[in-house]
Amino acid sequence: MDAVRVLFPSLITVYGQAGDTPPEQLGLFAASWFVLPLLALLLPARWALLGGGAVLAVGRLALQATDGGFPQLYVSAVSVTAGIVFLYGAARLVAAPHARLALPLGLALSQALHLSIGHLDLVWRDGPLPWVPTALVCAAFAWATLGVTDAAGPAPGALWFAFGPALLLTGMFLGPSALIGNGVTPHDRLWPTLALLAALAVLALAGAYGHPAQLAPVLMVVAAWIAHDDGRLHVATLPIFALGLGWCLRVAGTRPAGRHAGGALLAGMILFFVGTFVYYAAYDMVLGFDNAYVPLAFGVVIAATAVRLPDLPEVRPAIAAALAVIALWTFPKPSGVEGPGVAVDRDEFTLITYNIRMGFGLSGTLDLDRIADWAASEKPDVVLLSEVDRGWFLNGGHDDLDRIATRLGMHYHFAPAADELWGDAVLTNLPIRNVSSVPLVTEGYPTGAQAQSVTVEIGGKPVAIVNTHLQEPEIQSAALPSVTPRPPAVVAGDLNLTPDDPAFRRLLTEIGLTDPLKGFGDPPTSPADDPVKRIDHVLLSPGLTAVSAEVPKVPFSDHLPVVMRIRVG
Repeated sequence: MDAVRVLFPSLITVYGQAGDTPPEQLGLFAASWFVLPLLALLLPARWALLGGGAVLAVGRLALQATDGGFPQLYVSAVSVTAGIVFLYGAARLVAAPHARLALPLGLALSQALHLSIGHLDLVWRDGPLPWVPTALVCAAFAWATLGVTDAAGPAPGALWFAFGPALLLTGMFLGPSALIGNGVTPHDRLWPTLALLAALAVLALAGAYGHPAQLAPVLMVVAAWIAHDDGRLHVATLPIFALGLGWCLRVAGTRPAGRHAGGALLAGMILFFVGTFVYYAAYDMVLGFDNAYVPLAFGVVIAATAVRLPDLPEVRPAIAAALAVIALWTFPKPSGVEGPGVAVDRDEFTLITYNIRMGFGLSGTLDLDRIADWAASEKPDVVLLSEVDRGWFLNGGHDDLDRIATRLGMHYHFAPAADELWGDAVLTNLPIRNVSSVPLVTEGYPTGAQAQSVTVEIGGKPVAIVNTHLQEPEIQSAALPSVTPRPPAVVAGDLNLTPDDPAFRRLLTEIGLTDPLKGFGDPPTSPADDPVKRIDHVLLSPGLTAVSAEVPKVPFSDHLPVVMRIRVG
């Protein structure tokens, strides 16, 4: 999973240059690393196990030494291919009782370890300390691999085929997305964290305990439907998913052993890649169907591997399933309470607006802590962020917002745009009210957009702020006048418009805004490595004046931030 969590974002930020590479070309390049393991069909099982395991372990150590760029991309890609070859060997050699215990346990431990390090992988951490656990994990992996012996009865192909879809669903729904409430305070996650840990324990134990019978596929389909309907799993629905998945893998592992377990594993991993690519490609290209059906379809596939002639369930698992479903409807979802904020007795405030590209810098490394530390050095009162990722598996499963806000010590309000996990955010400790988000209309462009509006108090005076990231700027900019509150107001964000665009000039005229950056050198903001155009803006209404403004050249995104000191009155 370490290699997968590095490969997928590297494909976007390094190979794909965040959208500059055609999605078809990107998809073919990525697919090649999942198709190459088919060559393992020509290898003896033990060669595949030991050779794939050795390359994977060396690759994981090499990843720790990379610092972004193409070395990071290709080392992670080779490691993923080697990992699939290793799994192919394991599918042919590991005994069925061991496999049906190990796969749910491995999925649960992977997510638990990721949770224990704050969903920030060791590969993204600097210094010598991360090398210690990395080396220990690789050593333990090597020891376990060398201990695998030929099994008389390998696990059935259905179990190994289901592993690919299970890998995607656990990455999507048992990561940081499971911790997101409606709260506004960083680290207000004790109960969701305990619930996630409990769900992971259920997943690990389900491979060994209980009598799932026909309950397994039913729970799996119910959980997949909930995820499809809500976009993620909430606290009360986590145990349904974990129990259904664990039991499905267990039932699939009790089928009669076949001769094609290795081939089934390879097919399942190709399905894993196809599902990941199709689901997230929907945010960059029109697919013609709702991508929410992808996890639903994967849940049905997993459930199908566990379908067998109905057995009467025992009373205890039936009662547990009933209680879990009841909890779904009766357990209240967490709701945030807006804090009073800290009032300031002055007439100026500092605002930052920054498109952070999911936290990935120019070299393709995850730079969330660097973003937060740089922002803290500017001593901002308000931070506006765009392209905030709160747990997309495609980007490695990180909550950008919580990480940055915690390091800054600021409260936050998230506004979903593309889906429940990707959008924009306002961070501030000022008194705040009237928090809202309005979806912006699109005409065929797949990535969603919104306009987030808040009101803060500066020296007892209200200042409205609109934070947005336009995807179809010509169309969506026309909607901003209707969602911008009365002056004094700030409209800021990645507008994808330059000052010379007619839509930009119309926006200034219709709302009565000024573009103060013109008076401070008109600095460009994009692309960050060689900026030639200004598409990130801080626009002011009457009643507000820019005291200072700058566009610092920092390498933490493909955009540059805008920092402005604003006077009220």
